[in-house]
Formats: sequence, C-alpha cells, structure tokens
Amino acid sequence: MKTITATELRSNIYNLLDEVLETGIPLEISRGGKKLQIVPTEKVDKLGNLVKRSDVIAGDPDDLIHMEWEVKLDLP
Repeated sequence: MKTITATELRSNIYNLLDEVLETGIPLEISRGGKKLQIVPTEKVDKLGNLVKRSDVIAGDPDDLIHMEWEVKLDLP
C-alpha cells in the first residue's frame, strides 16, 4: 500500500484516484499523525487485463495425458 501526505494528495488527487480505481490497491494518507485510506468499493477484475496467448494449449488438461510426448530427432 502506498502512503502519501495530505499535501501530496492535494497536488495530484485525480491521478491518485485513477490509480486506486485501476489497480484496486488502497491509498493511505498520513495527516497529523493519523492515517486515512482511500479504498475502492468495487473489486478490480484482475483477469480482465490478461493478454490472449495463441501458443497456449486451450482445452481439457486430461487430454495432455494421452498425448505423444516422445520427440524423434534426426541427429547426425
């Protein structure tokens, strides 16, 4: 969790709020020896940021058991 002062919050509030909304990580503000937090009310969908990979096996993992795994190399 990131901790900042109230002065830092004031100078950059919109960017800091956007960061909390994008990451879902709370922001802690220190003021007068006390701590406050800005916390998103909705959870961030972390899986929504995943990139589709075409080289990944998509299917039933049990099919891998019956797959031919021996590699025949033509070595000199």
